[in-house]
Amino acid sequence: MTNDSFAPAGVRVPDSKLARETTELVRDSTSELIYHHSRRVYFFGSLQGVDRGLSFDPELLYIAAMFHDLGLGEPFHGSGRRFEVDSADEARRFLQAHRVPEDSIRRVWTAIALHTTPGIPEFMEPEVALVTAGVEYDVLGIGYHDLDEADRAEVVAAHPRPGFKRRILDAFTDGIRSKPATTFGNVKADVLAHYVPGFERGDFVRTILDSPWAE
Repeated sequence: MTNDSFAPAGVRVPDSKLARETTELVRDSTSELIYHHSRRVYFFGSLQGVDRGLSFDPELLYIAAMFHDLGLGEPFHGSGRRFEVDSADEARRFLQAHRVPEDSIRRVWTAIALHTTPGIPEFMEPEVALVTAGVEYDVLGIGYHDLDEADRAEVVAAHPRPGFKRRILDAFTDGIRSKPATTFGNVKADVLAHYVPGFERGDFVRTILDSPWAE
């Protein structure tokens, strides 16, 4: 059961073959934690889009939200790439197989790839901006009081978040501990610094000073 009749503030999951297959794929290939989180990202992102008066494609936003954490899964632990890129590439393969136009694929790929890079997505296409907004709302609580309390409660009732803070941090740690170099310069370095003994952050200043250039 996917609760696709659920519509807080009139926001519904798109009723399309592509959206249904997305739901099935993500539900079957990720944990319950990631599935419910991804659904909330769509609803919270959509609600913020409505509040901001943005014109966005609900289907593209839904697909990007649902795929955004797929790269945390075990099949990608040895990829050597940022999990965001693994997630984005999986979404691109899925959309290409369904012959989705390249511009739409680009938007979804970018929305996923940049969702942990604050300060940039908000200035891009609405779908890109709103995936990050949904993630920041659900994970970080940014803009928590900007949405109606009743709408927020309805979303959480449909997609609960028991112990979410610790559980999502565990999922992040498990998803990236095998490729620590991919956290250089991004927020996931904080996760490994907290939860992986012996982790050493990449240092941007030392990288410059220790480069092969004489000066």
